[in-house]
Amino acid sequence: MLFSRRGRRFEALRDVSLQVAPGQFISIVGASGCGKTTLLRIVDGLSKPTRGEVWVDGRAVDRPGPDRGFVFQHDALFPWRTVLDNVIFGLEVQGRPKREARERADVLVRLVGLTGFEQHFPHELSGGMRQRANLARALTIDPDVLLMDEPFASLDAQTREIMQAELLRIWRSNRKTVLFVTHQIDEAVYLADRVVVMTSRPGQVKAVLDVDIPRPRDLSVKRTPRFLELVDAIWKMIEEEVKAALHITNTDGPSVHQVMM
Repeated sequence: MLFSRRGRRFEALRDVSLQVAPGQFISIVGASGCGKTTLLRIVDGLSKPTRGEVWVDGRAVDRPGPDRGFVFQHDALFPWRTVLDNVIFGLEVQGRPKREARERADVLVRLVGLTGFEQHFPHELSGGMRQRANLARALTIDPDVLLMDEPFASLDAQTREIMQAELLRIWRSNRKTVLFVTHQIDEAVYLADRVVVMTSRPGQVKAVLDVDIPRPRDLSVKRTPRFLELVDAIWKMIEEEVKAALHITNTDGPSVHQVMM
């Protein structure tokens, strides 16, 4: 995947090949600038690869479609619309009958835990509640694949953990295929069936780790030895990539892991 910026061309992704089974939860991690968001945009059809193809349910992706929903890092709610009207928006675009759209939106509002806030505007909600509304809007069109680009990055630590647990609850209820980009390795391991580790730019798949921690999971799994082993293994892989990108060869100083913490 090649980009041009200020007259300079650079390669964002190279030879990325990944197969995802229906209903799987996949986390994608890697150093900043390795192409994680670009990969999601290609899967969604917002960006076109310079070579290669993305297939979803037997169809090649060439543009955004209703079989894919995107949840961005910052909520994309319309400030002049209430929670309910924001959730209904995608169905309005599809031309669904008003009654059908309202019934579907009501179901999703309940699913994400926003009952009682249907008539609130985005500025009246907390960050976590806005992302719940954002998630409901993405799910309203019933996509096969849910693409999530660091959706909890702007939340405080406590709210982020609550939202992680809520996302797993929602995922268990509908088993959508999820591609979830995050910089938080513990978040990646906690949520996913598999974790994809990307190399530094140009981004390639460095490793794919199976998260062999039984489901259902709660936050207590973050204290288990296997969870900590997986987090440490992924840290070491990313540390290698960050050091390579920064041309760090001195191993006597603090590790990138320590600096990033």
